[in-house]
Amino acid sequence: MALDLTPEQKATGKTNFEQASGDLARAGKMNTLATGGTDPKHPDRRDVLKAGLAAGAVVPVSAAVYFGYESWKGNKAVKTALIGCGDEGGVLIGDHNPEYNEIVAVCDIRPSNIKRIFDGDTGPRKGLKKVYGEATAKKIAKYDSLSALLADKSKLGLEAVVIATPLNTHDVIAKTCMDAGLHVLCEKLMARDVTRCKGMIQYAKEKGALLSIGHQRHYSTLYAQSLELIENGILGDIKHIRALWHRNNSWPYDPRAFNKEKYAEEYGIPYYVDSWWKEVPREDAAALPPAKLAELAFGDPSKYGFKDVAELVRWRCSEKTGGGLMAELGSHQLDASSIILGHVHPLSVQGVGGKFFYGPGRNDRESDDGVFVTFEFPGPKHPKAHKGGKDENDVVVVTFTSFNSNEFEGYGEWVMGSQGTMFLEKESDVYLWREKDKSKKGDSGGRETKITVSGAGGGKPVMESASTWGGGGATGAPTKTATGGMAWDSAVRGYRTEMEHFAYCLREWQKRGGKVSYEKDTATGKLKHADIIPRCHGEVAMADAIIALTANMAMASRKRIEFEDAWFDADKPDAPETKYGTKKA
Repeated sequence: MALDLTPEQKATGKTNFEQASGDLARAGKMNTLATGGTDPKHPDRRDVLKAGLAAGAVVPVSAAVYFGYESWKGNKAVKTALIGCGDEGGVLIGDHNPEYNEIVAVCDIRPSNIKRIFDGDTGPRKGLKKVYGEATAKKIAKYDSLSALLADKSKLGLEAVVIATPLNTHDVIAKTCMDAGLHVLCEKLMARDVTRCKGMIQYAKEKGALLSIGHQRHYSTLYAQSLELIENGILGDIKHIRALWHRNNSWPYDPRAFNKEKYAEEYGIPYYVDSWWKEVPREDAAALPPAKLAELAFGDPSKYGFKDVAELVRWRCSEKTGGGLMAELGSHQLDASSIILGHVHPLSVQGVGGKFFYGPGRNDRESDDGVFVTFEFPGPKHPKAHKGGKDENDVVVVTFTSFNSNEFEGYGEWVMGSQGTMFLEKESDVYLWREKDKSKKGDSGGRETKITVSGAGGGKPVMESASTWGGGGATGAPTKTATGGMAWDSAVRGYRTEMEHFAYCLREWQKRGGKVSYEKDTATGKLKHADIIPRCHGEVAMADAIIALTANMAMASRKRIEFEDAWFDADKPDAPETKYGTKKA
C-alpha cells in the first residue's frame, strides 16, 4: 500500500521505472505504442531511441511524436468553441494549445461561469485572459445559449466544439453540434446511459463527424510508457489491479464565510466544504429561474433539464443529471485498467455503495458518497480476451474504491504482477518494484531493491537485482513531473495532447475531403483509418460508460452483474439499463 512506503522506497521505485524504460529502449523494445516503422511520414521511434540511449543519454521525444501527430507545421489552428465553462471547462482551457485549437467563442447558461472562464481560478484553471492575454481574450465571443452560438457559426468560422457541460446534456448537445456540421470533443462520461452513447456513435457515423471523448489517460505519456513496460512482460502474470480515488470533502463549512451578497441563501448553505455541493451564485439564480431552465432544456426538461438552479450547480449530486463517483472518478481508473489489460471488456461487477457520510441537512444528495466495487476482467489466456484462449480461470481482479471522507491515500492504480509491482500515482509519477525470486537462494527483491532489465536483447525481458547501477535514462518521452516543477505537467496529464490530436485528425480529414469514415476492416474488426481518428473515439468511450454505469446498477441491486457482449456493440440496441434500470433500487 502507498501508506507505508518510505521516501527512500518511492525514490527507488521511481528510478527503477526509469532504469527499466532505458534498458528496454536500448534493446529496441519500447515501440509498441508508436507508429514508427509502419508509416513513412513518422520517424521510427525505436531506432531513434536505441541509438540515442546507447550510452544512457536521454532523447527528447515529444508527446506529438509519441502519439504520431508531429506533422502539424503549416496547419492553421482549428477554430473552436467551448460549451460549458465550469470546473472541467476551466481545466481544458488552461491546458489547451492555441497553436492547435483557437478558442473563438465560449458558451454557458450560467453568468458566473462566463466570468470564471475568462478570469481563471486556482490550480490548472488559468483562464482565457492568462492563456491569450487580455487584449486577445476580449475578442472571444460570449454566448448564453447553444442556439445563439450555432446561429453565429459562419461568422465565427467555427469548425469544432469542446463540450464540458453536465452529463445529462452531453448527447443532445453533441448531436445538435454535429447537425450544424461541427466536429465534437466531449468530456467524459460519454452520456448518462448506454443507449444515448450508442446514439452519439451512430450520429457521428451518419454525419461524418469526429467524435472524441475526454478520457485523457489515452493521451498520457506516463500511462503510455507504463503500458509499454507491462506489454514487455516484466511484471509477469498480472492478477490484481487496485485502483482508488479518495477525496477529503468532510470538514465543516464555516457559515460565517457565506457571502449573502454573492450567493443565494435560499438554496442552502453547505454543511461541509465539498467540491460537489457548492454555494449557488446569486447572479445565476437571478438569470435562471425554473421557467428559463425549462426553456433551455432542448425540448425535454425531464431528460435534459434541471428542476432549479441548485440542481444545475450541484449536478454531480443528482441521479438524473450525473453518474456519481463511478462516472466522475471510477470511469478514469477502470479505463486505465482496461488499457493495461489490453483493451478487454470486463466479465462481471459487484459492489457496495451508498450515502454513508452525507445526509439531511449535511450536503444531502442522491449520488453515493462511498463506493467499493470489484470487477473480474479476462486474463490473456481467457477466451474473452483472445480467440485462441481456453482458460476460463484466467481472471484478473480489479477493485475500485472512492470515499469522500478521507483522502489519506489520494488516488492512483496499483498493478500487481507475479514478478513485480507498478504504482501510477496521481497521474504524475510512476514507480516500479521487483518481486523476490524465491527459487534463487539469497535473491533480493522488494521495495528497497534497485533493478536492471536483462534478456532484453533476445529472450523475454526480466527484472534483476542490480549489484551496480545500470546506464539509466528514460525513453525520452516525458513520464513524470520535473524535479522542482509544478505538480500539473501537461505532457503527462494528457488533456493538451488529446486536444492537439483532435485538431490534427480534423485537419487530416479535411485534406481527404472532409467527411470522417469509421469503416472497419472486416477481417480484424479494427478501424481502417485509426491513425487519424481520436484514440478515445465513441466506441472506446462507450465501453468506459458501460463499466461505470453497470457498476452503479450492481451496487443499487446488491447483485453480481455479468457484462453482455451486445452491450459493447454500437450497432445493437442492447444496453444494461434496459435490463437493470438507471436509478437506484
